[in-house]
Amino acid sequence: MVAETEQKPEPTSEKPQNNRVGPPSLWRRYISQVGIIGVGLAMWAAFIVAAPAVFTNQNIYIAFAQTTPQFGIIAIALTFVVITGEMDLSFPSIMALGTAVFCLLAQGGTPWPLALAAGFATGAACGWINGTLVAWLNIPSLVITIGTSFLFRGLELVMMDGTGVPLTAQDYPEMHAIFRSSPFGIPVQTLWMIVILIGAWFLLNRTRFGAHVFLVGDNPTSARLMGINAVRVKTKAFMLVGVMATFSGLMTSIYGFYFWPTTGEGFLLNTIASVFLGGTSVFGGTGSVAGTFFASYIIGAINAGVVAAGINAFYTQLAFGLVIVVSVVLQTLIDRRMKRQSLTGR
Repeated sequence: MVAETEQKPEPTSEKPQNNRVGPPSLWRRYISQVGIIGVGLAMWAAFIVAAPAVFTNQNIYIAFAQTTPQFGIIAIALTFVVITGEMDLSFPSIMALGTAVFCLLAQGGTPWPLALAAGFATGAACGWINGTLVAWLNIPSLVITIGTSFLFRGLELVMMDGTGVPLTAQDYPEMHAIFRSSPFGIPVQTLWMIVILIGAWFLLNRTRFGAHVFLVGDNPTSARLMGINAVRVKTKAFMLVGVMATFSGLMTSIYGFYFWPTTGEGFLLNTIASVFLGGTSVFGGTGSVAGTFFASYIIGAINAGVVAAGINAFYTQLAFGLVIVVSVVLQTLIDRRMKRQSLTGR
């Protein structure tokens, strides 16, 4: 008797795989923003309990609306660079250099619109230099932007001979109307930040350039195979930071009625903390300008909240350090969890 060699196939209980080809759920897309809002509300409640006299007074919120955009606007632009997987540490120096060009031309009799355009062109040129060195020569951005930071700051100090320029309302009425007015009782600085946020959100989420920013940061090899010019994308992102840094430098100087050669110093930590707290991944490929917007005001509130609560102001940097470390760690854990879920379908 010949043994049977064929076996009946056993019934399988395989379930159809859940391959997600559509857009992610709203929760997956906005989990970082939801977390940021939650952190902001919790911190706000804590500050009200610790310093009720300060945080129930509208003056503190007017102060936030005037000062936070000075670094928040740069943070929104820096989000593009970080999404591409790079970093720019030279923007504080670009703030000073672009503003210095404006001041020198305006003092020399150049009409203020032309001087303003020259300042923005200077910021764009600095961003182009950064982007070209990083993307074309493939130099690590952390290294080269430290060098260009010294370069731009040194050039500004040489141009200004280490001296400042008064920017009074009498001499520059149009600039004060642009950067220091309060239409409808709202500080114009925050209005500008909202306008820039809307433009940046549209650019990042509704244009081909924005899609390329995400692709270059997520998978440079795939982006190159798809015909995307990573050099051009990164260069444009750095140029955007340069222009917004000049804008912020002008806003900061007009707000203080004076351009100081040290303009921009002290902005680095606040700006970077806003980007990472806002949910932008340090590894690139993911990020949100809306998250950066909300995170900027959280960072701005830390400064006032720590002091108003009666805590030594030196603890402010400790708080910033904790914010950066915790946000990066949480972002890493969230990324790993979401990747695991996408692979398992659960």
